[in-house]
Amino acid sequence: MPTPEFVLALREKIGTEPLWLSGVTAVVLHEDQVLLVRRSDTGAWTPVTGIIDPGEQPADAAVREVAEETGVRAVAERLALVHVTREVTYPNGDRARYLDLVFRCRWRSGDPYPADGENSEARWFPLRELPDLSPDMRARLDAALGDDPAARFLTTTP
Repeated sequence: MPTPEFVLALREKIGTEPLWLSGVTAVVLHEDQVLLVRRSDTGAWTPVTGIIDPGEQPADAAVREVAEETGVRAVAERLALVHVTREVTYPNGDRARYLDLVFRCRWRSGDPYPADGENSEARWFPLRELPDLSPDMRARLDAALGDDPAARFLTTTP
């Protein structure tokens, strides 16, 4: 999906000034594989990410984003990590920082494909054969794969 309408409405008022937004990362697992997408804007491989709509439950947002971006149906199993991202500057100059909630999700059905134009590829990767991931995205993946409840809250920005 393109930029949500509520963000566009805010941008009309504040221009490119930093926005504080709530986001989700969905780490979708199927057997010994993880679902990753290649972002159209940066070419980076990442788990599915997205913005939580006003009033939307975060776990529902994670499941919705997976369906919108990849065509895969998933179920959120648990909250794996809560953290604050570094400030992001988009190609158009818009700036944002996210309170990101990372969910470990389980595949229910569907074969991945780049469903909405945000990504150029969507596919399963064996956990032992992951592409290069940024340290931030690797931390999100590791949190979803781990079982340590203390690892669910970062005290510093990754």
